[in-house]
Amino acid sequence: MDSKDLKYFNKFYLDKEKDIVVELFWTNNEYELCYIIRTPNHTSGNLIKNLAKISGLKPCKDENDLWIISEVIPASINGENEIVYIFRLGGMKIANIYMNRIEVKAKMPAITKTLMSQTKEYGFDIKHTIVKSYLFKKSRFETDLHTHMNAILSPDVLVAFGIANQIKYPLYYIKKLNLKLTLSQESLIMRQRKEVEKNFAHSLLTGKYLIRKIDDNTFINFADLILNNPLNALENIIKIRNSLCLLKDGQSVFTNLEKIYLYRYIFCKGIRSEKRIKITDKMVNQIPEADVLNYTKRMLDDKKDGSIYQNNSIKQDKHLWIAREYQNQGVKYVEITDTDLVKKGETSIKTLEDIHEIMPKIEKETGVKIRFLAGIRRIPLTIIRDQITSSNYLRENLDILKAIAKSPYVVGSDFIGEENNEITELKPVINELVKYVKKDEGFTIRIHAGENEGLRDNVKKSIDCLKEAVSDGQKFPNFRIGHGIYTPDLNTKEGKSLMEEMKSVGAILEFQFTSNIRLNNLTEITRHPIKTYLKNGVNCLQGTDGCGIYGTDTWDEQLAYHNLLGLDDNDFAMMKKVEDKILKDRESYFIEKTKRFKKFLNGKSIREAIQFEIEKNFIESEKNPIQMRISDKIESADELKYKIVNFPENKFPIVIAGGSFNSYNRKTKITASGEKAIKELIEKLDDSKVYFVVGHTLSGYEEAIIKYSKELGKKFEINAIIPKEISKEEAKKLEKIDGIRISTESQGMGLYKSFNYEIFERRNSIVVAFDGNSPVSNLVQEAKNGKGIANIYVNSDVESLNDKANSLQGYVKSFKLEGNLVDEILQDYPELKK
Repeated sequence: MDSKDLKYFNKFYLDKEKDIVVELFWTNNEYELCYIIRTPNHTSGNLIKNLAKISGLKPCKDENDLWIISEVIPASINGENEIVYIFRLGGMKIANIYMNRIEVKAKMPAITKTLMSQTKEYGFDIKHTIVKSYLFKKSRFETDLHTHMNAILSPDVLVAFGIANQIKYPLYYIKKLNLKLTLSQESLIMRQRKEVEKNFAHSLLTGKYLIRKIDDNTFINFADLILNNPLNALENIIKIRNSLCLLKDGQSVFTNLEKIYLYRYIFCKGIRSEKRIKITDKMVNQIPEADVLNYTKRMLDDKKDGSIYQNNSIKQDKHLWIAREYQNQGVKYVEITDTDLVKKGETSIKTLEDIHEIMPKIEKETGVKIRFLAGIRRIPLTIIRDQITSSNYLRENLDILKAIAKSPYVVGSDFIGEENNEITELKPVINELVKYVKKDEGFTIRIHAGENEGLRDNVKKSIDCLKEAVSDGQKFPNFRIGHGIYTPDLNTKEGKSLMEEMKSVGAILEFQFTSNIRLNNLTEITRHPIKTYLKNGVNCLQGTDGCGIYGTDTWDEQLAYHNLLGLDDNDFAMMKKVEDKILKDRESYFIEKTKRFKKFLNGKSIREAIQFEIEKNFIESEKNPIQMRISDKIESADELKYKIVNFPENKFPIVIAGGSFNSYNRKTKITASGEKAIKELIEKLDDSKVYFVVGHTLSGYEEAIIKYSKELGKKFEINAIIPKEISKEEAKKLEKIDGIRISTESQGMGLYKSFNYEIFERRNSIVVAFDGNSPVSNLVQEAKNGKGIANIYVNSDVESLNDKANSLQGYVKSFKLEGNLVDEILQDYPELKK
């Protein structure tokens, strides 16, 4: 049915991210209503076609050649004599549609939406895809104890935030998102760009790097972009909204997360424009998105004369809206990780001043208590251009933490970032933190561990690090593990021993189900361990990891545990008991720490007292220097500078994953059939048309490529992408190959990001995954998500790779080593045959 022939009535969404829109139309028949389901943000069509399949419906194409579902709903009459249209999918009631309202009864969690989007053969039924949106009140969680500062606010709130605060929005992102400007806006920003360009006349940057630099420093007032551009406002808002959350058509990897943070920083760390516009009610009322409109109105009310929030800083506005978002979810207490609290210079002190000034007002209005964990990066952030991280940043972070943690609002620390190194590297930092906690009982140490399948020992090693650091007679610190989904098998002796150890030290596991799925850390949901932990009496909690980025909230998160993992009221009662204890302990801790903080200030301002404490800590550290990271790595660029090359443009890349893409304690053993497959690959491929790209350890199947290329007299170019830090043994092995590209990543487990940048985003390729665990899973996901076309072949005999292949049905080809892998590759690429 063509929507052009119908009269629009209303719409609602099946998901929190507004990806699945149900548009409602009147037909010529008074006894029925027509609905059209669209997924405009999903380009593959998988989401709508899979939804139709499990609902027993047939998808069709609309006038724009996009897949939709279109059906009619008969009118009904209820006991109050109201006309109601009952909207069902696959027999499940989704919504009651009245003449004056829509009551949504069920929604699709971000988890199932993500899994449904990335496969052509979705494996769940309707009951495990769309879930009923209610829980018993006694089971409802009232906290979010694992979340991150700039990940919390929803895209709609951030768009409104940008309008109300009139932030500076860079030209680079206008180009990147293909936003539409009016002619006058375009003329004005290009004139500004010419002036900015003069400032870089003597820059050493060239080409696209210089263009990027200039565009990054050329701005439009975001309020002007939206409010004075009504014809393009809706399209621009949709594009900006999509830039502020994870990929739509499947699972993401950490690369995507880091890029999204850059888009979010524009708003969350925003700078107000020097040139403000006068915002009128008429301009605001033209905002075409209802939620953005309502948020903007309230934000502008906050800025009116007489409002207690009229002089808020950007950060204070952010804290206020975080509290309001949680208030709407029924959450009473939140702990947010924030790296700004340990940044050197003005940032940490100003952040603390803002917190102390705004929090009493926020708590009075919303009833939500916000506390903070000081975020320490386990490895330096590499995604932000021009950011220089001190080689001694861990020491600096620790010294600043010891000062700002005097505040009652700072209740703990958190080791954050992608888990791609062993936690024992940070043993000296953990040791120093445990020493500090002896003076600040109640302070929590959280470690992100067990998020990566390739580092199953990190949870155990985290506990061991703390145990070794605790001095005689010292109480074991409050300890929480962020994620904790990967450990030795919990049903083995080793796994059971670990759970007993967790209980003995009082460790608390925090789970973030949606985050694990959307970030490619968990594909087969039945492997989630929370039921086993609860059955064995281990303390467990729920967190979100950041509602806004992951398209979830505390409500959807808990529903997912109930509907997808089978947690019942008894399970929730156990988790509520842990939550209640934390709430009680935190309340008394805050009261006691507030008294200590007042004594610490001793009449000084927060700025004076904290600055003095930081400087004192820095001086003490200079007198007693301690190496904060345990590492025997050397700089790749120093050792292998002569090996750096550009990849060939006239040959086709084949990525071989089978040796380098493992965790630290996993070794690839090449089988006889695997060796035969490699030999056959070398024999049948044309070395003038193909080159190989491998990882940094040159082991397993990667080493076999070198071996047989030499034995068979072939002259394949073999290159490696390597981390910026390697061992001396790895450097020696890399002398065997033709060339290298050095990643910005210091750890081998993060190399998939550079494979994406060097290959998958730039050219078509073949990926053959012989062996590995999470690093290969990330590599495969990057290849699938990349701009280039990648034919991906995955060894189904490896469990984790088989899980990944099953989740990407239609995009990945499974093989067995005993099969005809090489013939299949050459059938797909006959032009590469010798």
